[in-house]
Amino acid sequence: MVSGVDEDAFAAPKITDLVVSLATAKAAAVAVEIADDALVLGCDSMLEFRGHVLGKPSSADEAIARWKEMRGQAGFLHTGHSLFECRDSTVVGNVCDFATTEVRFGYPSDAEIEAYVATGEPLSVAGAFTIDGLGGWFVERIIGDHHNVVGLSLPLLRAMLANLGYAVSDLPARPNPEV
Repeated sequence: MVSGVDEDAFAAPKITDLVVSLATAKAAAVAVEIADDALVLGCDSMLEFRGHVLGKPSSADEAIARWKEMRGQAGFLHTGHSLFECRDSTVVGNVCDFATTEVRFGYPSDAEIEAYVATGEPLSVAGAFTIDGLGGWFVERIIGDHHNVVGLSLPLLRAMLANLGYAVSDLPARPNPEV
């Protein structure tokens, strides 16, 4: 569910506090809409680059300028996670944390950057890149959790579930259509 949270309305002294605050606000906004027993997860990511917080670029020109600055450099992608346990329309548990992964960018040419931005993909994501989409061509390597760069740290979520008394094996399995 889309939370409808106004991300621009939030501020915090540290980027990790900001992404956790946003993740918590998103999970809380969805949790109030849930009538059944459920686990509700909110996440939010931002890129820290040269001491600056980079969320979604506001325009194609900003995305192009950002990519020209980031090429050949590294940044840190921080993702806040907030997990709510809901029973009978009431939040009975909440765990928050964040994950950080270093992202090393390649050296895309000006033409490659302009073509990438023209796809629209970098305009809707933190840091103006994805690793699991077209931006993956321009990520040389990561140091840390790959899942975090996609937007959800599975190892961190597993630990958060355990903190609420759940194991991954407690979650409903999706039926395999091939069986």
